[in-house]
Amino acid sequence: MGWHTNREFYISWEELHRATKELARRQLPAEQWRGIIAVSRGGLVPAAILARELNVRMVDCVSVSSYDHDSQRDTVTLLNDASATDDGEGFLVVDDLVDTGKTLKFLRKRFPKARFITVYAKPAGVDLVDDHVADVDQETWIHFPWDMYLHYVEPLAGHESI
Repeated sequence: MGWHTNREFYISWEELHRATKELARRQLPAEQWRGIIAVSRGGLVPAAILARELNVRMVDCVSVSSYDHDSQRDTVTLLNDASATDDGEGFLVVDDLVDTGKTLKFLRKRFPKARFITVYAKPAGVDLVDDHVADVDQETWIHFPWDMYLHYVEPLAGHESI
């Protein structure tokens, strides 16, 4: 038996940037996109990177809530709607991860003509995205760089004089 009952995957800022830049490359040519809709909060950072790489100036945000820290609720709540488009035509809807797909099912009804992309995808939700960069096992918990804090850790042996 391992140290944890579930697997964990830690993503660095560099890895997130590299993977998101690859996701942007797959969306070329950029001229086909009228704008980007970031899914708050996880999609905000990837949306900023995509906007830069694709030279897209129209960036909107849709805010939804379906998690309480590390557990998913049965319902998705719309906290703030995007206003740049009625149906999503010509827009990329961007999130960091598709897990069960509950959020994207909800948003596909709201933006039926949009292209849905995520950086990471788990098996239960992968069929709901039009593109993603990396597959992650369903049981793996992803730690994104904005959820972590880097700090000094004491060596196991402690400080010893030389």
